[in-house]
Amino acid sequence: MGKGVKATVIGSVFAVMVGGAGYGAYNIVSALNDDGGGSGAAGSASVKTGPPSKDEIKETSAKFFAAWEKGQAATAATYTNNDGAAEPLLTAYGEAAHIKGVKITPGAASGATIPFTVKATVSYEGKSKPLAYESKLTIVRGKTTGRALVDWQPSVVHPQLQKGDTLVTGEAADPPIEAVDRNDVVLTKAKYPSLGPILDELRAKYGDTAGGTPGIELSIRHQAEGSADTSLLTLAKGKAGRLRTTLSASVQAAAETAVKKYAESSVVAVKPSTGEVLAVANHRDDAFNAAFLGKLAPGSTMKILSAATLIDNKITSMNGPAPCPNEAVWQSQTFHNLKNMPPNEKATLADSFARSCNTAFVKYADEVKVDSLTKEAEDHFGLGQDNWKTGIPSFDGSVPASGGPDTAANLIGQGEVQMSPLNMASVTATAMTGRFRQPVIVSPKLDDRELATAEGLSASTVAQLRAMMNRTATSGTAAGVMRGLGGSIGAKTGSAEVDGQSKSNSWFTGYRNDIAAAAMTQDGGHGIDAAGPIVAAVLRTGG
Repeated sequence: MGKGVKATVIGSVFAVMVGGAGYGAYNIVSALNDDGGGSGAAGSASVKTGPPSKDEIKETSAKFFAAWEKGQAATAATYTNNDGAAEPLLTAYGEAAHIKGVKITPGAASGATIPFTVKATVSYEGKSKPLAYESKLTIVRGKTTGRALVDWQPSVVHPQLQKGDTLVTGEAADPPIEAVDRNDVVLTKAKYPSLGPILDELRAKYGDTAGGTPGIELSIRHQAEGSADTSLLTLAKGKAGRLRTTLSASVQAAAETAVKKYAESSVVAVKPSTGEVLAVANHRDDAFNAAFLGKLAPGSTMKILSAATLIDNKITSMNGPAPCPNEAVWQSQTFHNLKNMPPNEKATLADSFARSCNTAFVKYADEVKVDSLTKEAEDHFGLGQDNWKTGIPSFDGSVPASGGPDTAANLIGQGEVQMSPLNMASVTATAMTGRFRQPVIVSPKLDDRELATAEGLSASTVAQLRAMMNRTATSGTAAGVMRGLGGSIGAKTGSAEVDGQSKSNSWFTGYRNDIAAAAMTQDGGHGIDAAGPIVAAVLRTGG
């Protein structure tokens, strides 16, 4: 929904979030074996209850650490509440990863949570390197036995490990790459931290093509098929092949700085004249590339595409009617606008777009066909056909032909519509230029991959969208964020309510000259609260 827009939902039509952990995928962990090693009698009168005591926390963690240090994986696993999952990973730590001489130093406990440092040595075929990192664990009460146990998470063993991951040391699965930006500036994980997963994916796909040779590395091997390994330590360097990307080091630096200010944030910038990705940044606790792979309702940023649908189907136009009443009802679902937004029954589409009036779009739900929005997304914006080939894994957006209450909800970026920041940056670039250019992060000439195509937009539709987005950026809901940006500018705010969240997801997309960007912040509030400042910071670079 738009800036501050709140819908009263009858029939419960909410955005459904999917994607990486924390990006709509909520993991409910159930300890199937909470006594660690099957000992103890459930239901016994002596079973303890309540939080573990300080002594229990100290004793259990000490025993777990001691067994881990000695390489006694099976024993260490018995001190966890899921020995079935803990033992294989702890075994791989010593055997497959060849990590020896482990020394664990616990820090000061914070309640039942104990931070600790690990120092060890990784040795493989005569090559050795020291390994050092920090992690933490939490002691919980076993549900059936009452024992104090380590609450098992793969991140206990290493903070970058997730469910299904394991550790291996050996010849790297792929040769290393030296990734460079469009101006030959070297891009490293150290300087651009959120590029880490992206560089891993580029290495996995183009390492051989780039002409490198693999070295010996300690890596995280992920469970998902096709997922790139995450390198943790290099014992023997391979030869890096040089890989040119479309990224801009200056835009990437601005994106990295901007997302750090807001938790669970992602941003993508593209060059509308070419479709080249200039920056991609994520600020997350996990390694999920939400900027490319996130699947969330985009809120009122979707009104760019919805306005194009109304215009192209000759339902209304920029200066045509789009009345903005206090509320609109569509098939038992009632929609409201921003609190205290005065109604305007004489509003044009440009008026309602700039104010982000939900009801104006909902009122047209009976004039669009069930598949009108879907066809507009596919035919003119290149979305939703699962055929983008950006160079790394990406999501192409989803705008299903939804009947019932979702017909109206989809028009305001709720219902069943799902987008990523990459998708919305592309939507903005298409609206700005009139031509869909599939985003890429490496040139398609590198591997002769075929890019997605679409019809694009008419000159009249483009002129109207640009005028409405410019008005939004200069005097509408985005004006406060876009103030001070010169050149040709336009923007659209958005927020999307998600069931179970106290605050809406903040969305914002905009353009300035030959750069378009879109950002999303989970639990970020209105579009101008979090996503807006991120996009504005990226647009200030000028591309």
